[in-house]
Amino acid sequence: MRLIIDCDPGNGIPGANVDDGLALALALAARPRLSLELISIVAGNTPRDVGFAVAQHLLQQTGYQVPIAVGAARALSEPPEHWRAHLDRAIADPDLAALWRNTPYPQAATTPTPNAAVAIGELICNNPGEITLAAIGPLTNVAHALQLYPQMAQAVKEIVIMGGVFNLEGYIKDTNFGLDPEAARLVLTSGANITLAPLDVTTQTMLTQESLAQMTQPDTPLCRYLRTTTQPWIDYSRHTRHLPGCWIHDALVIAWLLEPQLVTTEEYYVDVALEGAMTRGSSRRWRPGGLRLTVGMPEPEGKPLRVMQQVDNARLLALIGTTLARG
Repeated sequence: MRLIIDCDPGNGIPGANVDDGLALALALAARPRLSLELISIVAGNTPRDVGFAVAQHLLQQTGYQVPIAVGAARALSEPPEHWRAHLDRAIADPDLAALWRNTPYPQAATTPTPNAAVAIGELICNNPGEITLAAIGPLTNVAHALQLYPQMAQAVKEIVIMGGVFNLEGYIKDTNFGLDPEAARLVLTSGANITLAPLDVTTQTMLTQESLAQMTQPDTPLCRYLRTTTQPWIDYSRHTRHLPGCWIHDALVIAWLLEPQLVTTEEYYVDVALEGAMTRGSSRRWRPGGLRLTVGMPEPEGKPLRVMQQVDNARLLALIGTTLARG
């Protein structure tokens, strides 16, 4: 399977999530079943230039070679300041900050000219029906690509997205859609073949320190990198989110490409709210023909998506471990 991963990695950055790094590692280790042909970087979990430094550091540390394209530094419309203040805030507790004391910090890299939208659009449109796009950050780069190459919606084999939340206590919206609602709406209603992994299913995943130690037993550069950069985040998640470990949202997207039987799915129309202080960035789903009241509602745009529902976490962790061992 020929693959592009559009992401916002944070491995090695104190307080930043590491699920993008695990997703990238899983795709790299899955060769030749997955052929990762492009990594594109978008502002999200980390600022764009930080994400680029993280991706470059990951490849340098593990010995893999994949082109990296830099994309959007901000959303189509959503002001970035309040999001960056939330996502980039320093860790106030010195004990928690010290969790990263033995983790190499990705060195600042000279960021190339942003061209991710062109790189994504060209690769997909020059190879119609062959390229799968895993979009595991905000959808700004993908939206830009669709604006530049409208034919991409039909040319892409599938877009697999981590984003959205529908019925999860404590969440009205998620970061990926909330950070760029206009981009999310543009992509979800584009008519492309789309599979969606919302928070409702990705929060059924769980990676503990014990599971991490087991799956990274092979003494390879990739496993060493994952151990070093993931251990502090798991402890940080345990202390700040009061979980047994950490969720691995983005890794589920890549695992699903390798083994679709990991999850159950159902078809829904999905849309994203663009208005309202409390509702902007929130996502809604409904079954085709399933609404009993449609007064004042337009016809749905695009086509139904395949939405992940339930995941077998034990099977997911086993798949990741087996793939890393082979890689």
